[in-house]
Amino acid sequence: MSLRRLLAALQARNLEFLRDRTALGWNFIMPVLIVIGFAFAFTNGDRHLFKVAVFGDAQQRPALQEFLATRYVQFIPVEHLDQAVTKVDRHQLDLLLDAQQMRYWVNNTSANGYILERLLQGLPLQKQVLNGREIRYVDWVIPGVLGMNVMFSALFGVGYVIVRYRKNGVLKRLRATPLTAFEFLTAQIISRLLMILAVTILIYFGTNLLVGFAMFGSYWLLLLILVIGSLSMISVGLLVAARISSEEAANGLLNLISWPMMLLSGVWFSLEGSHPLIQKLALLFPLTHMVRAARSVMLEGAGLAEVAPQLAALTLFTLIFIYLGARGFKWE
Repeated sequence: MSLRRLLAALQARNLEFLRDRTALGWNFIMPVLIVIGFAFAFTNGDRHLFKVAVFGDAQQRPALQEFLATRYVQFIPVEHLDQAVTKVDRHQLDLLLDAQQMRYWVNNTSANGYILERLLQGLPLQKQVLNGREIRYVDWVIPGVLGMNVMFSALFGVGYVIVRYRKNGVLKRLRATPLTAFEFLTAQIISRLLMILAVTILIYFGTNLLVGFAMFGSYWLLLLILVIGSLSMISVGLLVAARISSEEAANGLLNLISWPMMLLSGVWFSLEGSHPLIQKLALLFPLTHMVRAARSVMLEGAGLAEVAPQLAALTLFTLIFIYLGARGFKWE
């Protein structure tokens, strides 16, 4: 491996991206417009008006049956009481019902919590009061929006570009140079990673000046999640581009991968309360683990130990896909 050849290939790819004004502008403009749109123009059209977390077997409590039959209330079973309490504190849940100890948690500053508490009047429940800051939808959705931007930038910035190189004969000419496949692919990965990091960081802090996102965790841990998550997305693009020589086929395959990942990874809406099969299917996507880890850090103040399972999954995805993509890579 020659560091000089690697840096030359890296510089060439960076200049190519920076000179493409349309692609560069789209990477900045699209996520900014989405964030601003959701911050100031989002309206909630969900059928369920309230979200209530239920800890324990509430069906064994006759006194709760009438409340559990209330329409337009989504009852979400939870296994970890502490995590659910934090979500009520941050307005992510309207109310938490502990069927084992016959008590409930409500945030005094939540309008939805106030309505639900009125429905509980007369029931033998002990009230627990919380006063945390409200988590707006824009606070919740920003990790998903940035993750989606990372996904599209990685998949099309690596997968589609390498396929275009192959179709236009660029790879054929590069093969005649001393540049090795390892050096070429490494340059592509590093170049795209640097671009993703620069664009994502600028978008986050730029929109944060306008909106003011909630942030309870560590920025360094959030950066680590961004790096590992970006590498996992880049590795998917590398796998797609390993052998395909048709831009149309690559575009179709990349869309086939990206759209289900975007819809089922919790970018726009929470998967809590969805069908168990959907929740298990979502775990097959790197974007799911990236968004969950980022949200845990930003909204729940999670540390490295709490997001370690998501980081491990992203690392595994990265190693597997890079290995398969590198093994299957062909110049022509």
